[in-house]
Amino acid sequence: MATMGRASSGLQYPERFYAAASYAGFDGSPRSSSKAVRAKFNSESALILYALYQQATVGPCNTPEPSAWNAVEKSKWSSWKKLADMASTEAMRLFVKILEEEDPGWYSRASNSVSEPVVDVQMNQNSKGGPVVENGNTYPETKTISTENGSIQEAQDKDVVSEGIGSVGVYDKWIAPPVSGQHPKARYEHGAAVIQDKMYIYGGNHNGRYLNDLHVFDLRSWTWSKIEAKVGDESHGSPSPVTVSPCAGHSLIPWDNKLLSVAGHTKDPTESIQVKAFDLHTSSWSFLKTYGKPPTSRGGQSVTLIGGSLVVFGGQDAKRTLLNDLHILDLETMTWDEIDAVGASPSPRSDHAAAVHADRYLLIFGGGSHATCFNDLHVLDLQTMEWSKPTQQGEIPTPRAGHAGVPVGENWFIVGGGDNKSGVSETVVLNMSTLVWSVVTTVEGRIPVASEGLSLVVGCYNGEDVLLSFGGYNGRYNNEVNVLKPSLKSTLQSKTETLVPDSVSAVHHAPNVARDVQSEYEAGQDGKIREIVMDAEPMKSRGKNFNEHLVATLKADKEELESSLSKEKAQSLQLKQELSEAETRNTDLYKELQSVRGQLASEQSRCFKLEVELAELRQKLQNMEALQKELELLQRQKAASEQAALNARKQGSGGVWGWLAGTPGSEKSDDA
Repeated sequence: MATMGRASSGLQYPERFYAAASYAGFDGSPRSSSKAVRAKFNSESALILYALYQQATVGPCNTPEPSAWNAVEKSKWSSWKKLADMASTEAMRLFVKILEEEDPGWYSRASNSVSEPVVDVQMNQNSKGGPVVENGNTYPETKTISTENGSIQEAQDKDVVSEGIGSVGVYDKWIAPPVSGQHPKARYEHGAAVIQDKMYIYGGNHNGRYLNDLHVFDLRSWTWSKIEAKVGDESHGSPSPVTVSPCAGHSLIPWDNKLLSVAGHTKDPTESIQVKAFDLHTSSWSFLKTYGKPPTSRGGQSVTLIGGSLVVFGGQDAKRTLLNDLHILDLETMTWDEIDAVGASPSPRSDHAAAVHADRYLLIFGGGSHATCFNDLHVLDLQTMEWSKPTQQGEIPTPRAGHAGVPVGENWFIVGGGDNKSGVSETVVLNMSTLVWSVVTTVEGRIPVASEGLSLVVGCYNGEDVLLSFGGYNGRYNNEVNVLKPSLKSTLQSKTETLVPDSVSAVHHAPNVARDVQSEYEAGQDGKIREIVMDAEPMKSRGKNFNEHLVATLKADKEELESSLSKEKAQSLQLKQELSEAETRNTDLYKELQSVRGQLASEQSRCFKLEVELAELRQKLQNMEALQKELELLQRQKAASEQAALNARKQGSGGVWGWLAGTPGSEKSDDA
């Protein structure tokens, strides 16, 4: 017999704000609240929380400015005054957002004293664990987990099943398979990547503490193990060892046989983004030396690997300033390049999702500011560097931030996230060619796949693609692995519309031509059969001869139509072959482009060296000109000295006139 149970759910606004304010120490008494806040937070955070609390509960600051001698009250008044006309709802959400950043575990610690709204769920008390029957429909049993004081902590979702590894054969359903080994610590805002048959987890945030541990999950044995990383030397021959600082909000990218950790929040942030590399062969970390102007340090950005480059967009810097700048790192030359794209770029945001389509289009979905979440979709053409905001179709997702996404073919799966009120329960997919959204599955309750800051990657199990989610925060930190195998229905590729340029669009539309011709053929076939049947109605009354003639006519038409169908199938096959050849040509052209880019980089490097040598030669030439001038001066001085000496000798000898006068020089000297 089914009975009614009570399961807790997340608090909505404004109740969530008041719970946060009570936890932070704002209980209505200014003296006690200030004392409590100062005990939990630093001065800067305490002032911000105070100002937001006043803005949310009282409104804009209209009180007179305190006396200058009261420094504390003057600071509080100034912080409140700077909020100007901020809406109370925005102040509430920003208050909760900052509290969660300063103390991520506040909600779980305050849950014992917070009265949450309850929802009624069906629980089957059948000892055999059978399903619940409700309104004629059968559902899996909803399980509850009790805390030590007897209150219900969470409800196991009916759409997430804890079964064996073989249960991954179920399509479009989240599975929590049994795993073994040393589980990583629960966390969110970590990085995840798959190389071959292994999923790597690095860093993250747990109770406000940044992590720097590295774990690997074997997709063949479903076993966790921890990697003891060695400390390597900085690249390019630097002799000093590097220290890998704990971080969160970073991006983990697989590249060759390495893991690249890009950006992220740290306890002592640097001025610019750092790129760390973990070598899977040597199990050691090192910093990669980059050139050009690197982006400012940040976390919550998106980093997308496109060919041999990393595209970085948005995020939030160490001062909580939201960003919407665009940078590209060439992994061959390790050179940063800031991109000034045209068109209407996305508004500043963090914790969004990004994916690449057809190696040309960068898609940005969702994300959030300090008080608002988004569900807009932006597309960047990487050839023209132009932003656009296309029209979305289908079941458009609700606004969210902190979600995770991964592309499988031309389908982009989005999982988790939140909207400052609750976690998102739907797993959705976007066909990146048609821009049509659809819902894959929906879960209920406070479970890991409805969390913020979770990770999502695609791996391979039994030769099929599977989605793997890990971690996240939804009132508590998670370290569970959940698996979903997309069905053919959810990964079906639609070719009716594409985002690709005209030259490629013609190739992508080739199957449509064959399908349209076949549709016309089928419509014509139906029309002919209908026409023959209608003409046959009066013939039936004329006897068997007419029926035999009708059958013969139908057979002849059938043979003719079958012949036409064979021709159309042959044409369709030819178009498919042309499509395959075009894709091969595109691949070859892309490889050639990459080669040309590499040659260009080499030529640029050679030109730079030649410019340096030319500058050195110019310097030497200038030095030679100076020496030449100095030599000429010395020669003139020498000539002048020789002339003076010659003149002196002539004067000493008396000259020919003295000899003619009978007064040689020797006699003059004797007389003297």
